[in-house]
Amino acid sequence: MQLEFFDVPSPCVGICQSDDKGYCMGCFRTRDERLNWIDFDSDNKQKVIKRCLARKKRKGQVAKPKAIEEEVVIEQPSLLDPPVKTTIDNSTDLDFGDFEL
Repeated sequence: MQLEFFDVPSPCVGICQSDDKGYCMGCFRTRDERLNWIDFDSDNKQKVIKRCLARKKRKGQVAKPKAIEEEVVIEQPSLLDPPVKTTIDNSTDLDFGDFEL
């Protein structure tokens, strides 16, 4: 077991709708997992997150909320997604010939 200095954050992304299997469409937790989240210890919270990742992988897609009529839905980043690495393009040639101090 690893030492825990901080509590495990909730995987909730603010899309609180259940799919046909009863999983949340945003975080893929069951109803019981959502209701009892605050009572779980860190180990159980990490197990829930692993189960959510497996459910998301089985579903084979990123959960997207259904837009009601023409309402604009802004998707929050999910804690279940891997971090996005950004790269900096250094290929531009800059001319500092006219630069003075």
